[in-house]
Amino acid sequence: MQAQKEAPPDMQCRDKFLLQSVNVNDGASAKDITAEMFNKEAGHVVEECKLRVVYVSPPQPPSPVREGSEEGSPPRASASDNGHANAAEFAAAAKQFSEGLEAQDKSFEARALITKLTAEKNSAIQQNNKLRQELELLKRQSSKSGSSVSFMVVILIGLIGIIMGYIMKK
Repeated sequence: MQAQKEAPPDMQCRDKFLLQSVNVNDGASAKDITAEMFNKEAGHVVEECKLRVVYVSPPQPPSPVREGSEEGSPPRASASDNGHANAAEFAAAAKQFSEGLEAQDKSFEARALITKLTAEKNSAIQQNNKLRQELELLKRQSSKSGSSVSFMVVILIGLIGIIMGYIMKK
């Protein structure tokens, strides 16, 4: 990266740093660490954390004269004290950092929810297929028993017709 000549007017930065970590064997030295260890495609577990760059305005030189509202009253806090960034700037930077962490947490939660919903969907599809198979089986069974009832009705009507014909002949 190259240093900027001056800070952007809106003090916003899109730069990020990616920190990666992996587990190594005890006693490993810096020479044992290779780029291949950080390759996820090779099956290595790589933990990652993105750090956003936050610009902080340069410290204001302390005022040589302490300001007070009245003589004898305690002096008011200045925007900067001994060259350190003021509390508001620090709070803004801390807030942006915590928002970034919250976004990562929400991203992780969203992925977990998506995984859970996908599993539930697959389970529902399997259950739906089982119910369809059972319905088809019940339809086949009812059609078999339904045809035997129709056949029985035809035989019964035939017998009644024969009996009625015999009675009418007499």
